[in-house]
Amino acid sequence: MGHRALVAYERPDSLYNIHYSHWGASNLRLKHAITPETPFGGEYAQESRQNLLTDLRTVDGQAEAETLIEPDDQQGGQVDVDPWAVGVTLDELLTSQLDYLNHEACYVVDESLDVTAFRTHWFGLQYDCRTVETSPTRGNGAIRTVRWYDGEPVGDGFAQGQFDGLKTVVGDMLDRGVFTLSSAREYLEAQLRSWVGCDDTIHVRTPP
Repeated sequence: MGHRALVAYERPDSLYNIHYSHWGASNLRLKHAITPETPFGGEYAQESRQNLLTDLRTVDGQAEAETLIEPDDQQGGQVDVDPWAVGVTLDELLTSQLDYLNHEACYVVDESLDVTAFRTHWFGLQYDCRTVETSPTRGNGAIRTVRWYDGEPVGDGFAQGQFDGLKTVVGDMLDRGVFTLSSAREYLEAQLRSWVGCDDTIHVRTPP
């Protein structure tokens, strides 16, 4: 099944190229795997990949990006070198690119290759109550940073379990008529924000 993640590389124009990683969400591993020497992860530094990332940051579209990628560039990395999307805003990443159900993590990589790791939380309630039959997986959730200590994410598993438990309770309240769907989302957001520390970052997107 994998532990899917999206990786957003900042461009000189302040937009982002989005790349996919099939296993990148596992233990938020790309936080340390992406470096100036290994911009797409991997065990060994490759100058060709460093140059490729530099070139990809200035392309105008995916068709142009494809002309830069050689077969050897595909081997050995943890992040796909083929861009998922080119030149998108952070809002577009969070609203239309990120799948909050299927992408377990999201990474934002600035121009200096400093990596911010985010864990995703889907606000869909179709598996937590009878009232909701379907829920959008894009534009319907939150990403938040986690604390790090000695190179490891602290309380990451607890935070995910805490949110899953919250959804179970909210789903039950929705079935009982205590919440409407919109008020259920508002409650999910309010509770999640209350758990985020002052040094952490959270971004929320909900359907109109």
